[in-house]
Amino acid sequence: MHPPASRHFFPPVVKFLPPAGQHGLSPACTSSHRPALSPANRRADASSPLPGLHSLLILKKARPAHEDQKILQAQDVTVTDKMTALVGKEVIFPCTFSSKDPKVRVTQIMWMNSTVSLAVYSPHLGIHVNDPTRFQLVDPSPTSVTLKISRVYYTDEGEYSCEVTTFPDGNLKAFTKLTVKAIPQNSAEAKSGVVADDQEKVVATCKSANARPPSQITWHSVIPGNISNTITNNTDGTSTIVSDFIMTPTWTTDGMPVTCITNYDSTDYPIPLKLSVQYSPVVTIEGFDDNWHLHRSGVFLICNAKGNPPPTSYIWKTVDGSPLPSSVRAKDNVLYVDEVDARVNRSFLCEVTNALGSRASRQDVLVREHAMQPQTNAGAIAGGVIGGILVLLLLAAIIFIVIKRGGLQSKKDRGTYNPKLRVFGSGKPTEQFTYQDDGELDKPLKGPVPLRDSGLSPSLGEEEDDEDERMKYKVLEDDEEEERFNEVGPMLQLRPHHPIDSYLDDDMESQTDGSIISRTAVYV
Repeated sequence: MHPPASRHFFPPVVKFLPPAGQHGLSPACTSSHRPALSPANRRADASSPLPGLHSLLILKKARPAHEDQKILQAQDVTVTDKMTALVGKEVIFPCTFSSKDPKVRVTQIMWMNSTVSLAVYSPHLGIHVNDPTRFQLVDPSPTSVTLKISRVYYTDEGEYSCEVTTFPDGNLKAFTKLTVKAIPQNSAEAKSGVVADDQEKVVATCKSANARPPSQITWHSVIPGNISNTITNNTDGTSTIVSDFIMTPTWTTDGMPVTCITNYDSTDYPIPLKLSVQYSPVVTIEGFDDNWHLHRSGVFLICNAKGNPPPTSYIWKTVDGSPLPSSVRAKDNVLYVDEVDARVNRSFLCEVTNALGSRASRQDVLVREHAMQPQTNAGAIAGGVIGGILVLLLLAAIIFIVIKRGGLQSKKDRGTYNPKLRVFGSGKPTEQFTYQDDGELDKPLKGPVPLRDSGLSPSLGEEEDDEDERMKYKVLEDDEEEERFNEVGPMLQLRPHHPIDSYLDDDMESQTDGSIISRTAVYV
């Protein structure tokens, strides 16, 4: 922490009187306008950081407001709007003054933090700095005063102002805002000594210390787990966050990757880790191919084991507790069989031990009298050929059915007796099927009945007799025609294609109600 700032500084507004003889003022005139100082004022003047400062204060003649506005617009104080500094580092605040009026003189430039004066520069009285160990004015001049702060504290964050006092126009201010940050120290570790069981435990921890503003921590992992974050506010204005990754450890999670991601000031800082989970050995045996036959040599069993900490011993045993056969040799995790005999036909155990305990795996060995015949792939090849043939036959059958159905549909369209198609056509030339015009069924069964024509109009009685005669003939004709149809049946012939117009003229008859009737008889 830096020492508290003193508040014993210059008055905020100071006006300096030009030397005698300038601006048309004589020494007598200057002294006449200078008010007499009381003893108290003289003591205050003597205790001022710049002796004689109060004695130089004068009263400025009032001007119209519009004249002051024009003067201020012709002057400018420039600072950087926003500044950023790191805790423990330095920061520099530039301040420049410009004026278009050559008669304007700078009498004082002062840097302030809120309402506390930090440093003052006067072209006539020099420099005054509140805390020279932390604050410094760099190359001050009437047009530029730069404030430098060494060893920035988080309490330095806030608003600063550069105030320029001019003669005879007054004061101008410009403001800047300082943001103090602290880059965190990030670290992460996988917890050691975590033993696999069915209880949740902290398996990894990530820490982001002394950050301003506080950091944010997230985890990326393919392993499901929970996150617990703890934030601590430090006395220097920084924050420390600690994040724990919690899960149920198993032997399968040993060596799995997880990543701690610290986000500070919109930037990610990943730290990859590998979990460390301790567990007793996990044992498997390989090498038996189910073809160990009598007198076979050069076979062996391998005992594979994983553990954390690593396995320290391998012991080969028989399940029944009997000694190992003389035809086998155990060396570390390998059981060598010089020659397979009946004594090898038994179950073997491989027991593995590490610092957490021991576990074993069992292998049953079946000794065959003769070697198994190697299987060939002839059956598979034959099956593949047969399957291919069946697929081709199926495709051929499908193609045949599709073509057949297409042909039937085409024939069906050509042989339709739809009246609309017969009247209006199908849009393409087709062959028409009709009954024979001169068939046996179409011939009259009897000759026409001659009408009595005497040259005179028939009487009413004669007309009735003729009508009765025609009705009898019609009934008889219909009966005979039905009998002949039952004996012979309808006869269908192909008729050469004719243009649609001639066909309509020849076969169709228009009715008074707008319908069309075919003259050709169609039997259904």
